[in-house]
Amino acid sequence: MTSQTLFQLSRIGYLALLLLLSGWFIQQGLNGTYSLGFSLVWIVPLLFPLKGVLTGNPYTYAWASFILCLYLLHGLTLAYITTDALVFAVIESVLIGVLLVTFPFYARKRGRELGLGLKKKSEK
Repeated sequence: MTSQTLFQLSRIGYLALLLLLSGWFIQQGLNGTYSLGFSLVWIVPLLFPLKGVLTGNPYTYAWASFILCLYLLHGLTLAYITTDALVFAVIESVLIGVLLVTFPFYARKRGRELGLGLKKKSEK
């Protein structure tokens, strides 16, 4: 798979996740399940890597997976405890699972194309 394909897949998946979770948490805030402020706090961490994901910065793709783990925990917990939101929880978990695979692969592939990476210690 080329880095361009991984980039497009990751970017589309990230934007879909951002829209899905924003809609979900705002809807939960509006119908009174959570306060609207609490719902917005859930969306903020997902916005941190937005610029780097859209521009294709491999460094951002490398660390953004850590943020996605928080949302994977949310999706899996929701799938376990509720039947009302099971479809949402499964979609959220699968989408994040795809992103947790494509983000590091894109970061590695694009980083190598740009000559980025960890420097090796020189032997003395």
